[in-house]
Amino acid sequence: MPINTYHGSCHCGTVQFEIEADLARLEHCNCSICVKKGALFTYASPERFRLLRGEEALTRYQFNTKVSEHFFCQHCGIHTFGHPRSSPENYIINVRCLDNFDLESADYELGLFDGRDWEVFMAARKDA
Repeated sequence: MPINTYHGSCHCGTVQFEIEADLARLEHCNCSICVKKGALFTYASPERFRLLRGEEALTRYQFNTKVSEHFFCQHCGIHTFGHPRSSPENYIINVRCLDNFDLESADYELGLFDGRDWEVFMAARKDA
């Protein structure tokens, strides 16, 4: 799948953003928060992410090591994007918030990010 521009938003439309991404591989995470919110993720560098509107409506949530950041719209509660613990300088995007990407018809690979056993998973990734 080539790199395309995707538009994303929260449910009420207050938070809007764009990413440039290749969505051939998506990930789900099994950490405590990701399991509860049911998000599917892709990653974007700062150069490939643009917050178009709604910065003032974002609420940041952090837990455990307080490295990762999860941003939610304070009006509708939808988790749109964040900064992952594995690379906090980048963005992690909730693909379910992309308005012009259809999960049902798209061709993509779905991988697991083992957030439940983060340290072991990241050590294995470095060794691979």
